[in-house]
Amino acid sequence: MDFFNSAVTILETLVVALGAGVGAWGAINLLEGYGSDNPGANAHVR
Repeated sequence: MDFFNSAVTILETLVVALGAGVGAWGAINLLEGYGSDNPGANAHVR
């Protein structure tokens, strides 16, 4: 049972880390959309 508990703890840590990474990636992508450093990225807006 000890092995099962440690496996659950490790999986829980991995899931939390993965969620944090995806959340950070999403936040960075959101913030990049507001940048005006690349006018070519807004070429579809006239």
